Amino acid sequence: MTANPAHTAESAVKNSDALRVCRVLPDLPAVERGFDYLVPDAWAGVVGVGSIVRVALRGRRVRGWVIEDAVVPEAPLDRLQPLLKVSSDGPPAELVELSAWAAWRWAGPRVAFLRAASPPNNVTPGTCGQARGPTAPSEREKPADDPADDPDVEALAMRGRELTHGVVRWPPAARWAELLRRLVAPDGSTVVVIPDAVRAEALARHLNRSGRRALLVRGDDPGAVRTAAWVEASAGNCVVVGGRLAAWAPVPDARAFVLVDDADEALKDERAPTWHAREVAAERAARGGARLTVASPAPTVEALQIGVVVAPSRVTERRGWGRLMVVDRREEAPGMGMFSPELTELLRRTVARAAPQSGQQAPSQRALCVLNRKGRARLLRCDACRELVRCEACGAAVGEETRGLVCRVCATERPRVCAHCASTVLRRLRPGVQRVAEEAAALLPRVAVAEIAGAPAPATELPDAPVLVGTEAVLHRAGDAGLVAFLDFDQELLAPRFRAPEEALWLLVRARRAAGSRGVVLVQTHLPDHEVIASAREGDPQVVTEADAARRRQLGLPPFGAMALVEGEAKALAALRVELSAIPGVAFSEVPGTLQGRAKAIVRSPSADHLCDALAAAAPAARAAGRLRIEVDPLRL
Repeated sequence: MTANPAHTAESAVKNSDALRVCRVLPDLPAVERGFDYLVPDAWAGVVGVGSIVRVALRGRRVRGWVIEDAVVPEAPLDRLQPLLKVSSDGPPAELVELSAWAAWRWAGPRVAFLRAASPPNNVTPGTCGQARGPTAPSEREKPADDPADDPDVEALAMRGRELTHGVVRWPPAARWAELLRRLVAPDGSTVVVIPDAVRAEALARHLNRSGRRALLVRGDDPGAVRTAAWVEASAGNCVVVGGRLAAWAPVPDARAFVLVDDADEALKDERAPTWHAREVAAERAARGGARLTVASPAPTVEALQIGVVVAPSRVTERRGWGRLMVVDRREEAPGMGMFSPELTELLRRTVARAAPQSGQQAPSQRALCVLNRKGRARLLRCDACRELVRCEACGAAVGEETRGLVCRVCATERPRVCAHCASTVLRRLRPGVQRVAEEAAALLPRVAVAEIAGAPAPATELPDAPVLVGTEAVLHRAGDAGLVAFLDFDQELLAPRFRAPEEALWLLVRARRAAGSRGVVLVQTHLPDHEVIASAREGDPQVVTEADAARRRQLGLPPFGAMALVEGEAKALAALRVELSAIPGVAFSEVPGTLQGRAKAIVRSPSADHLCDALAAAAPAARAAGRLRIEVDPLRL
């Protein structure tokens, strides 16, 4: 009968002074410290830093990670309990160490990062990390995307490979897969983080056709698929391609990290801790001596701090931004609505060309009308008393939905009636997508118009309509558009966020990709000379980044300063304020408008390191007082 390793360890305590002790971090976000456990001899060969184990903790059997091995115990040996089970192989030691840095960097629980670095399903302990030999080049067909006639691709890729840390600028409508293939390291492993799932899949196919072993890592894949990719990646000598989760791929021989489209918000986790794949990749590259390359049509100000920027010739870059048509609305007569004469004419011409081809149900080309306002209206005014329609509970402006008036701050609902004079005649000052779709249908009476206002959907789920009206979500999947029109681009240019220019330029990047090199991107604006529009018109993103960097430097905004958005129970924020007041160089500013016992505040500091040190010191006491969510480096503030 085989002896139980746990019982063996307990009995061995009395007979040995050299038992092996490991430190385990339980898979419990509220528990932020490790506990010491004995390693039974029967498991000595398979337990190491990163192993996923089962331990006894306060009367429960819980999962955890070995975060340190062969430690000097904090308690006497006869008081230590043995590991109950070794469940699975886990992240390599370097990622376990990186998880501690990430928990500090984003002021969150370490287990969140260990989960990201671990396989979803259990893997037989001791079977991962066996290195593969080099993949022999195979005779494959020439990739369809191979731009053999474009000398800029090889020249640009060569310059990018020569930089230890650098930025490669490549226009949105130009062919991109071959450029990324040439940025892959010739040996060892490369991690390519690309936020768009469709483009990631296309790149993986392109790499496999060219003879490289590419693994696709997607967070929405089933657990078994993700686990198989995790095991393959742990063997090394591969190219891992995927979304932000790929930044935690367990490759043991990383030679290069390539981060694509760093301005895409999908690279940042919306859930706390709100980590960004760019920062994780940069830290991994620095620790492992690997090359880091950011490839983007419009690199962010943060990316420009990484290293030297290389770009193609001006002719190639200008051509790759395509045609931008700007409609100046400053001289228009009042009451023109959302559809200018220029847009109306282009819509009719595009619809005339959009008839489905023989054997197709979907139109060959679409017209996309983009407006980042959901519902029927986001701002209303009473025609009788001229007051803005506001929420009775919190005072915020209310929006109009099919079911009535809805406050977007506290979710209070009421009938479509003015609270001041009880009039039902309300004027829509800022119509939403639903109302604009109705106007488009009236403008094009014999044409199908569909509304797209939800999360990005696969192209196969889009309505078979030649005209789509929606928020920016429509740009994610509706490719091959003959026309992409921004109905109110001033909303993006004048958004009350410090990243507004960067976000507005990125919308134009998405529009150009949706329209391809031949489609038309149209912008309706009262600011035709704005730097964002000039940048897209000239095909030079540096126009925006230089102006944006100067503003941020002057105001001490990231990356020339650091900030965090903190929200939660009012008593937790009060405790945080007290703790931070004792730390020099930290500014705490409350955001007006506390609702239902919840409050918000902005914490600022001269540098990210100083901010993270301050939050690490102050957050435990604040969280003990109440629930608290900390978003370091907020994107929309």
